[in-house]
Amino acid sequence: MPGQTVRDAVVDVLRERGLTTMFANPGSTEVPLLAGLPPDLEFVLALHESSVVGMATGFAIGRSEPALAILHTTAGFGNAVGALATARVNRAPLVVLVGQQDRRHLAHEPFLAGRLHGLAGEYPVWVDQPVRPQDLPGAVGRAYHEAITGKGPAVVIVPMDDWSAPAGEPANRAAAGAVVRAAAADAAAIDVLVGMLEGARRPAIVVGSGADEASTWAALVEIAEKIGAPVWQESFGARAGFPHDHSRFAGHLPADRARLRSTLGQFDVVLVVGAPAFRQYPYAPGLLYPKGTLVAVVTDDPAEAHRSVADLAVLAPVAGVCGELARRLPIREHAAVDAFGGEPLAALAPDNPLRPSHVFDALARRLRRNAVVLEESPSSRPELLVRLPAREPLGIVSPAMGGLGFALPAAIGLRMACPDRPVVAVVGDGSSLYSIQALWSAVQYRAGALFVILSNGGYAVMDRLLEKEGASPRWPPLEIDLAGLAGAFGCSARRISTNTELEETFDEVVPGLGEREEPLLLDIAVAPDETFEP
Repeated sequence: MPGQTVRDAVVDVLRERGLTTMFANPGSTEVPLLAGLPPDLEFVLALHESSVVGMATGFAIGRSEPALAILHTTAGFGNAVGALATARVNRAPLVVLVGQQDRRHLAHEPFLAGRLHGLAGEYPVWVDQPVRPQDLPGAVGRAYHEAITGKGPAVVIVPMDDWSAPAGEPANRAAAGAVVRAAAADAAAIDVLVGMLEGARRPAIVVGSGADEASTWAALVEIAEKIGAPVWQESFGARAGFPHDHSRFAGHLPADRARLRSTLGQFDVVLVVGAPAFRQYPYAPGLLYPKGTLVAVVTDDPAEAHRSVADLAVLAPVAGVCGELARRLPIREHAAVDAFGGEPLAALAPDNPLRPSHVFDALARRLRRNAVVLEESPSSRPELLVRLPAREPLGIVSPAMGGLGFALPAAIGLRMACPDRPVVAVVGDGSSLYSIQALWSAVQYRAGALFVILSNGGYAVMDRLLEKEGASPRWPPLEIDLAGLAGAFGCSARRISTNTELEETFDEVVPGLGEREEPLLLDIAVAPDETFEP
């Protein structure tokens, strides 16, 4: 269009790509973009850049498409690096626009000029600063595609004067209008996998976050039932890859080599879907899995395929591969064996002080099947995963990078993306302080998530790890009024310290979570877990 600016052209691209919700904590280098925003672009303000990216990450995961984050130059981009790393490991596609000083005097390194290209290291899937202002619309369009294909944040650095530059006639849209990604799997690859599984005496399946999609879940259920295989969830995964309440679900894979070898040693073929083989936490010597166990990985992530210790890696659309396997695999004679899920959980007696297990059980009895649970309580994570099973895709969301400060803002973004689903963030008191300011955004944008804070008064996971080394903590306890702090951000909050208060509050609050518009924080006093086994 004659007279169109680069900003006008970029806004058109944002509309075309559905990037009309922008999460931001802006600074001066973003003012030329933000001044006089069109009314169809929704601006969502967060009070810290980690919350900006966390909210955008939740929004992207909830909608299964890229979300838009706007970051200030060096300080803002730097503050967001940890959250960008989490977005990458959590497979969240983000388009990230980072402000830069005026192009016309960047050579002199003026105030707020940023050395931005390498600031986030290798966590972005793509980084670009267009050579000309007129190339910016095409760069934003390409970033959208790069974020989807790379499953992570694609960064475009924008000098602030670029926005007012003339777009040119016509504006440069050097990016594909649409990218069609093949959903079908190669027949030869399916032949190999079918042969492996048909020849297995005792097969097993391991699933990961790359399988967290409804059609993949359905196909994996059919496969597991046909071949009589137990299904484990990868350790420290971002999301569930199989219904955790299904009779074939065997639990979460151990994160150390000794227990991993013991778990997998009884199987001759292990099919790993949407996960690497195998994610570990503490180092231990020896093989990852026993000799004689054949491991095949199915993933659409090249890096995941390349780093897996496997006999075979199939790089292909996960849903397509699983659908074909479900169709072609015959039913095995022994497929009707008993459930693999182990013994039922023992009932918990009312207790004071409460323990995290009481909270998880009370939640599990009341949450709808389609609830989204975000976990960020490191010391009680194993117990949470056992007592709050994922029953539908997105049933559990974790910060797979291991960094703290994810769950609170991600819950806000997920609730905004999934207004018909209950969203609950279960967070340790220490973890909550990394992004507590995100509560303000939850209030302002009526993101009615429930924030369950397990207040054990310290860094319990670090206490347990130190105890394993024969040492004692050397830091003071956390004596923080989290309910009061939430109130300071305008978020309704309650303090709970007894089982009676817990049950009564959950009876009142949990059934209506899917319709709730006002966020609520529950600061629940719990005794620390006495052990921690990753």
